[in-house]
Amino acid sequence: MRRTALLAAVAALVAGTLAWPSAPRAEAAPAVFTHPGVTVSRSQLDFARSKVLAGAQPWKGAYDQMMASRYADPNRVPKPRAVVECGSYSNPNYGCTDEREDAIAAYTNALAWYVTRDARYAQKSIQLMDAWSAVITDHTNSNAPLQTGWAGSSWPKAAEIIKHTYTGGWPNSGRFATMLRDVYLPEVINGSNSNGNWELSMMEAAVGISVFLEDRASYDKAMAKFRTRAAAYVYLASDGELPKTVPSQNLDTRAKIVGYWQGQSTFVTGLTQETCRDLTHTGYGISALAHVAETSRIQGQDLYGTDVGERLRQALGFQSKYELGTAVPSWLCGGSLHLGLGPVTEVGYNAMHNRLGFAMTNTETLTKRNRPAGTNNLFVAWETLTHGDNLS
Repeated sequence: MRRTALLAAVAALVAGTLAWPSAPRAEAAPAVFTHPGVTVSRSQLDFARSKVLAGAQPWKGAYDQMMASRYADPNRVPKPRAVVECGSYSNPNYGCTDEREDAIAAYTNALAWYVTRDARYAQKSIQLMDAWSAVITDHTNSNAPLQTGWAGSSWPKAAEIIKHTYTGGWPNSGRFATMLRDVYLPEVINGSNSNGNWELSMMEAAVGISVFLEDRASYDKAMAKFRTRAAAYVYLASDGELPKTVPSQNLDTRAKIVGYWQGQSTFVTGLTQETCRDLTHTGYGISALAHVAETSRIQGQDLYGTDVGERLRQALGFQSKYELGTAVPSWLCGGSLHLGLGPVTEVGYNAMHNRLGFAMTNTETLTKRNRPAGTNNLFVAWETLTHGDNLS
């Protein structure tokens, strides 16, 4: 009878009258969060530390680069303000650069602490985080969502390392958590209908903040928005004739979609919504794709095996090819691209090539040419150190 029932079930599956058992949603928050767990895990930190202490390359060179940067300056004075006002292209710039760079500095010092176990670095990271959590109340003007996304991507990376690896104490960690919950999360969690890099960076911040706060509801909400935006940001031939869209943007005609894709009307695998704008903004989007996928992997739900990983792989390969100097065909962006992808390939390359075994020839060439990858001074920093050939 069991055999008969099994055959009947298989027949029903083939006929389409019975659904395959559904897998757990890849964007679901874990039952128990892993810490440190925003973009970089404890095992990855241990790997990087062991390589630096052994003087192995490229990690030692990457560490030296980080320590020679202004972000590791022990005399750095934080510049917090109550209201950070950022207009288009940071004009006006009232605290925008200061906030982003203090957040990167907090992360830089957290990494330095982990490698060296010198408590002075942990205390410097704490000083920077405490300075801002004591003062900031809001972000304003047109670039407020993006600014919050950028700074809000770096803060939890620093906080995760300090809170969960430094044993010297952080008395104001609760105040810092309140800052993330009340000032940053509300600004990013509902997303954006601007260019795709905005919402991807905002969801990176929302996911990272949710991990630090152990906020499962916000994590799920951010991941769902991320999955929708990721599918609408990188085109795959399997999407059909036209790219996927975000429903709230009402891109319901071919003309609207072409306009949103910077006038590009020929869609090929790996093209992004901002490729024809410039590769710098495209790099922001690609980086956020990789960061969220990496955080999700650390939290036990691997997005690299979904369309997110395929879109990331194809976007990296497509952009890398032209960044390396391949002639731009006339059908692509009118035959001209604005290059400048930035230090954004390490995380995705490590995941898709080193872990999953995809060749990624162009991405590999670009990644190795650019090592050690530094920082874009916005929200990407030191990824040759943390993710270069790191299978931990």
